[in-house]
Amino acid sequence: MADSPQTVPDHGQMDLLRFATAGSVDDGKSTLIGRLLLDSKSIFEDQLEAVEASSQSKGYDYTDLALLTDGLRSEREQGITIDVAYRYFATPTRKFIIADTPGHIQYTRNMVTGASTADLGLVLVDARQGLTEQSRRHAVLLSLLRVPHLVLAINKMDLVDWSEEVYERIHKEFTQFATKLNIPDLEVIPISALQGDNVVTRSENTPWYSGPTLMHHLEHVHVASDRDLVDVRFPVQYVVRPKSDEFHDYRGYAGQVAGGVLKPGDEVVVLPSGMTSTIEAIDLFNEEIAEAFPPMSVTVRLADDVDVSRGDMIARVNNAPKPSQDIDAMICWMTTEPLRPRQKLAIKHTTRTARAMVKDIQYRLDVNSLHRDQETKELGLNEIGRVQLRTTVPLLCDPYSKNRTTGSFILIDEATGVTVGAGMINSGS
Repeated sequence: MADSPQTVPDHGQMDLLRFATAGSVDDGKSTLIGRLLLDSKSIFEDQLEAVEASSQSKGYDYTDLALLTDGLRSEREQGITIDVAYRYFATPTRKFIIADTPGHIQYTRNMVTGASTADLGLVLVDARQGLTEQSRRHAVLLSLLRVPHLVLAINKMDLVDWSEEVYERIHKEFTQFATKLNIPDLEVIPISALQGDNVVTRSENTPWYSGPTLMHHLEHVHVASDRDLVDVRFPVQYVVRPKSDEFHDYRGYAGQVAGGVLKPGDEVVVLPSGMTSTIEAIDLFNEEIAEAFPPMSVTVRLADDVDVSRGDMIARVNNAPKPSQDIDAMICWMTTEPLRPRQKLAIKHTTRTARAMVKDIQYRLDVNSLHRDQETKELGLNEIGRVQLRTTVPLLCDPYSKNRTTGSFILIDEATGVTVGAGMINSGS
């Protein structure tokens, strides 16, 4: 029986929004992020002066705000983004982490990496071009990754004379496409990243648009309810035993809450051993707290001296994940050497590491048409497919649709230590 939902107060943890940008090359993602940083007063004067000087040296008659985010030299030289660039800023309402992901088709794996932890996906399209194959690709990936909120920002509206007809045409086309996907919340906003229209301040050029500005939507979109506050999942990352005079008998289990609400007095089970105990206390830094919930990092103390190690999971007695060695998952393959059946890899799931063998590749997914190629015998670089794995030890997992932390994993090449794949566990695995 599942635990009953609990109301969680704001402990300063819920005012963080992670969002990922996506779109085709030259749609203006970096410029938009630069505009958000500038208009939210999140950059220093010397940074702005450096960008202004760089823009002048390139002969531009405007300040190229994309230079605020395109940090790699090769990106600056080409004027494109090829890696995931993380940026941080804050307003009085909320803190933000932006994953600025690349638009090129060959960097799909970077986009998957950036969006895997996002609360919101921001897809940009050029108003002159409309929806492109890459726009659809990124919407499909955001849907696969279960990003619960999506914003379609129709950029460069100034270059189509702020046409309501263009906005409505792209809005209708994308909405129809989105009906085939799992996108529970969609907002479509007309903007000009270069000039700042409808980014932070409402534009007088779009009197026909009555929706929110992009910043207003980012500040007020409700993400707390997206996290699983019912099913307690606490992967143990580290056993804390100071063995000092002050904390001679202290024994705690540190980690990040992946689901549910933990409270002192709760009866819990430690997996995979199945030993039960109750939570004695929850520590956050130097203080005890009344409860912990995602995504808080805390130390849990148990009333009984049970054997708990890194890789174990603390859950509620009547609502625990079922250990499984047979994993059915969607995989994004991230290296040039193809993934084939019988291949052996290391798998890292929450805080547990094991070995895995590829039993079968069921199909490769065409993320443009959603066609399933069941004839495929391998997955190549940046390709996504459904795969059956067998692990050496049971994993304590949930379907990705239920919990994005306990439902995901990475695959590692044991010879090089390089991450070669990212997986999302399907229901019923």
